[in-house]
Amino acid sequence: MVALQIINKILSDKNIEIYADNNLDKDYFVGYENEIEFITNHHAEYNQVPDVISFVENFPDFEILEVTESSEYLIKKIREEYLYYKSVGVIQEAATLLKTDANSAVEYLNNSIRTLELNINNNGIDIIQNADSRLNLYQERLNSKEKWYIGTGFSELDTILNGWTKGEEFVVLFARTGQGKSWILAKTLTNAWQTGNRVGYISPEMSPEKIGYRIDTLINHFSNSNLVYGRLEPEYNDYIQDLKKNDNPFIVATPLDFSKRITISKLRSFCQKHKLDILGIDGITYMTDERYKKGDNKTITLTNISEDLSLLSLELKIPIIVVVQSNRGGVKNDDDAGTPELENIRDSDGIAQNATKVLSIRQTGAGLEFGIKKHRDGAMGNKVIYYWDIDRGEFKYIPSTDDGVNKEHKEEVIKTVKKSYNDKTEVF
Repeated sequence: MVALQIINKILSDKNIEIYADNNLDKDYFVGYENEIEFITNHHAEYNQVPDVISFVENFPDFEILEVTESSEYLIKKIREEYLYYKSVGVIQEAATLLKTDANSAVEYLNNSIRTLELNINNNGIDIIQNADSRLNLYQERLNSKEKWYIGTGFSELDTILNGWTKGEEFVVLFARTGQGKSWILAKTLTNAWQTGNRVGYISPEMSPEKIGYRIDTLINHFSNSNLVYGRLEPEYNDYIQDLKKNDNPFIVATPLDFSKRITISKLRSFCQKHKLDILGIDGITYMTDERYKKGDNKTITLTNISEDLSLLSLELKIPIIVVVQSNRGGVKNDDDAGTPELENIRDSDGIAQNATKVLSIRQTGAGLEFGIKKHRDGAMGNKVIYYWDIDRGEFKYIPSTDDGVNKEHKEEVIKTVKKSYNDKTEVF
C-alpha cells in the first residue's frame, strides 16, 4: 500500500525528491516496479514528472488517490516493508539449509545479514563546517605516527610509503613464482609483531610450523634450512623459551581452520576473535567469493574479493596485505627491464584498482627489487633494492644510482654486503 501512496504523492506533487533523496530504487516498489520505472525514466528524459493523464494512459488500472501522510512516515513504512520482503527470502533459505547442514546455514545467514541493511539517506558531510575534524586528525598523526602506521620492516620503503596505514589499507604484493613474495609477507608481518601489533597470517600452502620457522629465521637469523631439515642450531632451544614469554599473539591459520572455504565473513570473524591489528593473506586466489553468481569468471570473482577485502580493511581499521601472482608477462630476463607492471597481475585488473598500494617484487643479479607500482597517497615509480641472505633472513639496502650514488660506489657496497653474508643466495 505504501508504494502506491508514494507514487501518488510523486504524481500529485510533480516532484521526485522523495524517491531520489532517500536512495530508493524500484526494488522497494513491490508490485509497482514498472510504474516507478516509467516515472524515473520520464523524469530523466524530460526533466519533469509525468502528469497524471500521461501516467494513466500507460497504466489504466492504477489507482489514483489522495495522499496526506508526511514524507517521513512514507519513507519509514516503505523501508519496513522492503526489509520484510528481503528478510523472508533469507530466513526461508536458511531454514532449508538448516535441515541438512547447520554450518552452511549459519554461514549463509552471516553473509546475508549485510544484504539486509537499508540504504539510509546520507547527505554527506560539509567539509567546510566540519574542518575541525580534519585538523584534529592531522594533529594526532603529527604527534603520534605509531598510532596510525605500522612499519613495513624495510626502513627505506617506509621513507617512500610511510608504512602501512591502520585502516583503509589494502596492499598487494605481486611477483612471479619463486621470487620471494611469501617471504616478504612474512618479513613485514614479523616486523608488525615485533612492534607490538597483533598479527594474523592466512597460509593456504604451508603449515603453521613452517611459517613459524620462517618467523624464527626473520627474528633471530637462524638458518632456515637447519630448522626445516633438523640440523643443529645451538641457541634455538633458549630462543623458543624466551619467545614464549611474549604474550602478543601471531596467529597462523590454514584453509582447514575455515572448513576449506576462506570467505570475507569468516575472515571478519577471525580478525574480530583475535583482535588483530594487521592481516596477511598468502594467496588471494585461495579465497571464496561470497558474491559469486552462476556464470561469473575468475576475473569477476577476484575483483569481488579484492573489493570486499578493501571494505573489510575500512570496516575493521586494519591493514590487509595479500600476495598475488603475476602472469608470464611479469618476468623479464633483462635485469634492467624492471619489476612487473600492474597489467601483469594475474587474472584481474580489479585487484590493482581496489588496492591502496601495489608493490612488485623480483630477484635480480643486483638483489631483491621492490617496485612501487601504486601508491594512493604518494609517488609511484620508485624502486628499492636489497641484498638478501634468504637462509638467514637478513636484508641489506643497496643504494642505487637513482639515489645519487655513483656506479663504482654501488658495486663496492654490493661486494661488502656479499662478503659479510658469505654469498649465501640459495632459496629455502
